[in-house]
Amino acid sequence: MSTSFIQISDCHIDDEKMVMDVDTVDNLESILNHLKSQTFDVLLVSGDLTHNGTPSAYKKLQEQLKIVDVNIHVMPGNHDDKCNLSNAFETEMQNVIQLGDWQIITLDSVQANKVSGFLTEDQLLFLEQAISETHAKYSVVCLHHPIVPMRSDWDDELSLENPEDLFSIIDKYPTVKAVLWGHAHQSEVFDYNHIKLYSCPSTALQFNGPDSIGYNHYTLHSDGQIACETHWL
Repeated sequence: MSTSFIQISDCHIDDEKMVMDVDTVDNLESILNHLKSQTFDVLLVSGDLTHNGTPSAYKKLQEQLKIVDVNIHVMPGNHDDKCNLSNAFETEMQNVIQLGDWQIITLDSVQANKVSGFLTEDQLLFLEQAISETHAKYSVVCLHHPIVPMRSDWDDELSLENPEDLFSIIDKYPTVKAVLWGHAHQSEVFDYNHIKLYSCPSTALQFNGPDSIGYNHYTLHSDGQIACETHWL
């Protein structure tokens, strides 16, 4: 038996129609309408939901998300306002999502007034407790910032500042099968020991990659295997 979830990222919804020279609302609507043809259990939005973090932008996003009838989980990116995001979606900045034999652990890697990310001691403790104390057989970790060099024109100085702290935890647990992120507006797959690393494309535009918008669709198998298909529009 398998379960599946979809990751979208870096929607950059704003009060202004055009963001970075694209209509981010129209692009997200195209993605969400495409999702109606997919079968999945959870929609995960991995940060930069909005471009400037205004309450009205989150309200606009929530209206758009009504296109899909599914459990939705959100997490912050560096463009988000954590207070406004939390109030709009009534959620913590880190969570554990149960999906059959699997769990998805979302972390808050956002620093105040900085583009790059950092996992605090509290976030690292949350991660280790979630892995070590769970009844789930397998874990997926998701944060906003990349944890390895992106092998592109992306400035890796804008990624996670302390990936070694993350690796020091997940290296201890073979039940961790994948780490996911957004932020770089780029689709990429990496291998790290027994763990798959997935970078999700943006629903707005790509910094490195095709002139398209996209999302990742993950299938979680009962034997601990994870598969990912990137869909481009």
